[in-house]
Amino acid sequence: MTEDDARRRDADDPGHRDLFLIPPAPGGAHRECAYFAGNSLGLQPRAVRDGLLGDLDAWAGLGVEGHLSGERPWARYPELLVEPAARLVGALPEETVVMNTLTVNLHLLMVSFYRPRGERVRILVEESAFPSDSYAVRSQARFHGLDPDTTVVRTADPLGHLAAEGDRVALVLLGGVNYLTGELLDIPAITRAAHAAGATVGWDLAHAAGNVPLRLHEWGPDFAAWCSYKYLNSGPGALAGAFVHQRHLGDPAIQRFEGWWGTDPGTRFRMDPVSSPPPNAGAWQLSTPPVYAMSAIRTSLALFDTIGMTELRARSIRLTAYLESLLDECTVVTPAEPERRGCQLSLRVPDAGGLSRRLSQAHGVIADSRNPDILRLAPAPLYSTYHDCWRAAEAIRKEL
Repeated sequence: MTEDDARRRDADDPGHRDLFLIPPAPGGAHRECAYFAGNSLGLQPRAVRDGLLGDLDAWAGLGVEGHLSGERPWARYPELLVEPAARLVGALPEETVVMNTLTVNLHLLMVSFYRPRGERVRILVEESAFPSDSYAVRSQARFHGLDPDTTVVRTADPLGHLAAEGDRVALVLLGGVNYLTGELLDIPAITRAAHAAGATVGWDLAHAAGNVPLRLHEWGPDFAAWCSYKYLNSGPGALAGAFVHQRHLGDPAIQRFEGWWGTDPGTRFRMDPVSSPPPNAGAWQLSTPPVYAMSAIRTSLALFDTIGMTELRARSIRLTAYLESLLDECTVVTPAEPERRGCQLSLRVPDAGGLSRRLSQAHGVIADSRNPDILRLAPAPLYSTYHDCWRAAEAIRKEL
């Protein structure tokens, strides 16, 4: 396909690139980079700066009174994020909270939902689990006095393992979209199978939130967590989200680490020595939330509310299919079926790290690699273009 064809497609299917700041190209003939690393760090929405400056102005003009005064009082700031975050992941507002970072949230949720007993002690993760997830579950096993080498089971076939040995599984914790291959797992089917086997189930949605439509309340996992700096474009190290299904809310039998922000907001400032957690996911909060970290998330969630995941998913399917059609001479390890993937395509190439550097320096194409031989390209539907895809494919063809 030609460059002119790519530009015609952009005219017919423009996306929302104008809402984002596009970095300059490190090399090559184009002024802006072709950015395919949104699965690692999303680009900055233009509206973030004004929103953050407004929150900084509140501190400058109000001092401590900003907790209860101003356009967005800080004490109520987390509440601004709950409903749009819930809409994004298909949850009820009371099931949703924005707090901490991803692995911190996974640990806090495993305190509640990984309760090994008798022979049922195993934690089931995917064969190519993200390293932080692997470290987290292994440390949870050690925390309970168990051997992580036998307690943590890695599998390429979670449904098969649950059918064969589900009575030994205490917790299933999988990535909704695999970070390495870009495969979208069958979240509802695996959730049903885990529950049928008597296990609890949680999902790491770092590569799924803002990438694929989610219906967490309907699908019924016990918990989930996600970061917001990838497809949610909320900045490096941005706060994460967490979900606890409605059936667990307010259950006094649930064990939970507690802090003062997890007590009932109506009584928080009575400074009682014993917590009174509310019957919602906010009970899992610990500390006073960082307002400026929440500012960018508020802006980003507003974009998703305005545009909608239905539109974004449809454009994602078109854009990813177009990119795949240009890579017909490459080995793509991501599933070919649109319903089994998000927007990421993973290519198996020699010297993936070296290729990624050459794409950037010589062509202004920003991708990323995972050793030893995976190059990841994520045409994010909010800001990627068909011309970006054409540039990437041409650059890969020249380098290979």
